[in-house]
Amino acid sequence: MVCLLFNRILPHRRLHAVILWLAVALLLVPAVGGRYLNADTDGKAVTPSQDSDSFTFVRIRYDSIGGYNESWYRYEGRDWQRWETDYPRAEKNLIYRLNELTSMKINPDPIVLRLTDERLLDHPFIFMSDIGWQQLSSPERAGLERYLQRGGFLWVDDFWGQAEWTSFMQNIGTLRPDWTVRSIPAGHPLLAIVYPMKQCPQIPARIFYQQTGMPWDPPFAHRAPTGGVSGVNRVRFMGLFDKQDRLMVVATHNTDIADGWEREGESKEFFERFSIDSYAITINILVYALTH
Repeated sequence: MVCLLFNRILPHRRLHAVILWLAVALLLVPAVGGRYLNADTDGKAVTPSQDSDSFTFVRIRYDSIGGYNESWYRYEGRDWQRWETDYPRAEKNLIYRLNELTSMKINPDPIVLRLTDERLLDHPFIFMSDIGWQQLSSPERAGLERYLQRGGFLWVDDFWGQAEWTSFMQNIGTLRPDWTVRSIPAGHPLLAIVYPMKQCPQIPARIFYQQTGMPWDPPFAHRAPTGGVSGVNRVRFMGLFDKQDRLMVVATHNTDIADGWEREGESKEFFERFSIDSYAITINILVYALTH
């Protein structure tokens, strides 16, 4: 259990409360699927929890190399750093859904932390997005290694193609020589702990789905694409495991799960084809992360 490994994240009573509220409540509620609900959190709010056991969604801020369309890009009238792709609307929609469909105690506002921030050890789950140009410093790598050693869990989402996979391996996949990166098998609990799924779903960014009708991002939209469409059209559901075979990091490569949260309210078709599966795999990952 996570509580046996952390000596600073949440006292044992608090972590047990999070685990019980999340794992039990999610098993009792209906799935998001079946109807178009449109979270549209721009106009809705989640009531703040007064419980100190509330779960907080943590996104990691990091630096990236390069210039325009590399370390940063312009979209929807503003400049975006890679670390903030889909932020904060993706998290807001996810939090709204968890509050709507479960009895989970959750903070309404996600937070952003660096890997060097001591507060990281107060949270059992962290999230990174769009790490194709990522460059972690030695202190950041040390902070992530310490966090994972103490029982923390990292999810890395929305990176595509071989060059961006290489970025993952250089920054995260090689933290220690006795930690190994390998495929998460079809029979792993991540695919069945709440919602039974045959595989990790492929979710495209909605803007590219509108343009191409394909369930993957076009190669030109990502770093140094190789292999054309064949380099991005198959999901890689990967994990970083320690020498005791504990899964510490899940990497959803060649898929953009968080766009299924962020863009769910923009299209009934997108919601039904992609967002339902996006929420299902997300709930599975969260429950697994907080109970292992």
